[in-house]
Amino acid sequence: MKQTKKGVRDIALDILESVEKNQAYSNLMLNNVINKYQLSSADSGLLTEISYGTIQRKMTLDYFLKPYIKNPKKTQSWVINLLRMSVYQMVYLDKVPDHAILFEAVEIAKRRGHKGTTSMVNGVLRNIQRNGVASFEEIEDESERLAIRTSHPIWLVKRWIEQFGFEKTADMCEVNLTAPLQTARVNVKKISRSELVSILIEEGYDVEASDILPEAIICYRGNLAHSESYKLGYLSIQDESSMLVAHALGASGNDAVLDCCAAPGGKTTHIAEGLTTGQVYALDLHEHKVKLIKDQAERLGLRNVKTQAADSRHVQDLFNKEGFDRILVDAPCSGLGVMRRKPDVKYTKTKDDIIKLSSIQQKLLDAAAPLVKQGGRLIYSTCTVDREENDRVAAAFLESHQEFESDLSLKERMPEAIVPYVEGHSLQVFPQYFESDGFFIASFRKKVQA
Repeated sequence: MKQTKKGVRDIALDILESVEKNQAYSNLMLNNVINKYQLSSADSGLLTEISYGTIQRKMTLDYFLKPYIKNPKKTQSWVINLLRMSVYQMVYLDKVPDHAILFEAVEIAKRRGHKGTTSMVNGVLRNIQRNGVASFEEIEDESERLAIRTSHPIWLVKRWIEQFGFEKTADMCEVNLTAPLQTARVNVKKISRSELVSILIEEGYDVEASDILPEAIICYRGNLAHSESYKLGYLSIQDESSMLVAHALGASGNDAVLDCCAAPGGKTTHIAEGLTTGQVYALDLHEHKVKLIKDQAERLGLRNVKTQAADSRHVQDLFNKEGFDRILVDAPCSGLGVMRRKPDVKYTKTKDDIIKLSSIQQKLLDAAAPLVKQGGRLIYSTCTVDREENDRVAAAFLESHQEFESDLSLKERMPEAIVPYVEGHSLQVFPQYFESDGFFIASFRKKVQA
């Protein structure tokens, strides 16, 4: 049943409110409402642009609005969000004329509020149209200016500058404001990349082979998850950084592999596609997430994936010691590397979250370590950019597990384009490197006892 007609901007405001009040995930909300209202391709595009753009630049928009709102704390949140999304369109969207933005905003204010609200919304937006927005040059502190200009929390910007330097931080903050392209992984068990590219182009998708990974495809137009090739199991939607994990693991042939935090199954199925007679045991904490892994394996025609709902901190209760050739711990993390896909992440995460997560990450590695065979490999990965969760967790593991050593052969398993970024046994991918997610990988080898 088609829902009652509701304007794109009204729907965008609902999304902004839900993300702010209920900490709903913007990406999930967006997919749900596009399906609910059966939006056209053009309306879906505009809704995505306004919703993501407003969330992505929230701090910048508040900086622009500050001189024009007398009592922001006393102003209802929906009014603030309506003003944010209107100013976003005025400043960042060239295709929409100001008079149309103002008209829509005032109409929404009339429906949702009273005369005073409508008058306030109209007044603020007309003042901004007349006087323009404040310059970032008015912010004296360099790190604060970067934080406001790129809409990243000041604590995080300062933390990154301390860890990675100003230039790398500025590049990362800039690229975090850009929309990511969709990338897909070819199921090499079923089809070659060149064949799949041809089929997808015939289906009407604008795609090309990736320069970074031999099994990756980049999509410039269309959603590959809706393609016939997806249904037939020829491809999986996966970011290129995430695909590097299977390369790092280097599982092949008859290897027994354990994937400790496997949902939704992108890395699990990638590993399984590279085996012949070997098997992947995929664990995740929640039954409904384990179902996602099963569904992916079935769609791809993979029979070498075994799934189980389990807490990987207690994995020693499930498997024998030294039973696996390869183990992957793709640990829960702060997700600071995927801000382009989940812009709300940057406003909800705190320093305390990072400390708590690093403790969980260490426990997961400690639990997995005894299950690795002598001479076997343990891979630790996260989709974040933070030394506390990445380098320090890896260093702490090696310090407390003398039976392991840094696996310096990581570079040999990486695609040629990635080799320059590998440092010893680890790899930190920044989102600006090749327009992918921020990602970390560390490789450890269990020593062979004499």
